[in-house]
Amino acid sequence: MASSTFADRPLKKLCLFDVDGTLTPARQQVSREMLEVLVQLRKKVAIGFVGGSDLGKISEQLAVDGGRVVDGFDYGFAENGLTAYKMGKELPSQSFIKFFGDTEYKKLVNFILHYVADLDIPIKRGTFVEFRNGMINVSPIGRNATIQERNEFEAYDKIHQVRAQFVQKLKETFPQYDLTYSIGGQISFDVFPRGWDKTYSLKHVEDEGFEEIHFFGDKTYQGGNDYEIYTDSRTIGHSVKSPEDTIRILKELFLS
Repeated sequence: MASSTFADRPLKKLCLFDVDGTLTPARQQVSREMLEVLVQLRKKVAIGFVGGSDLGKISEQLAVDGGRVVDGFDYGFAENGLTAYKMGKELPSQSFIKFFGDTEYKKLVNFILHYVADLDIPIKRGTFVEFRNGMINVSPIGRNATIQERNEFEAYDKIHQVRAQFVQKLKETFPQYDLTYSIGGQISFDVFPRGWDKTYSLKHVEDEGFEEIHFFGDKTYQGGNDYEIYTDSRTIGHSVKSPEDTIRILKELFLS
């Protein structure tokens, strides 16, 4: 039985959404059509986003008209839920650096930067390692790449498997670290302690007693950053190809 928090929703269900490729095109803003669908959906079920990026980047994509992104959703989970909000209020957070320690972190980052320096790919830009509260994000091309450059690298990576090979090298070099490497978006992969994938966000909703938790994501293949929560026994997973695909499935399931 769902708690009184969502007593106004006729369906005691929760819909959780990945951001890039699910609610928005990668690193771009949400469409008006998607926002309108989410407003209608929220009248029936509880809704939340689960992104690997920090809250600032997610806000750039999902916040509208200067409002707070966490006010447009019942749950807001940035960095896989390491930064979490419920009904606009922040929940307790966790920290990668407190868990991992500066000494070991420095060894890992030094190796990553040396690897990027020796990597032969068509172009490199800047910000190859981005430190976040709950993880680090590694980008062989650099997060400063333009949208066009991101699209080109994504196509190149599908052929040459740059990120997959990078991840494999890290696993071989640091087997003593209990880390998960998760490829997501177009140009990067996340590194975080095992168990700190998107299933971490489910800790924050367990007490609500939802009858069903639906998850929508595009990187649902093994090694993708939606895989763990998509296959988790606590969720009903929906693999989508685009934001338009998300809208189609939502209309079929809840808004027809």
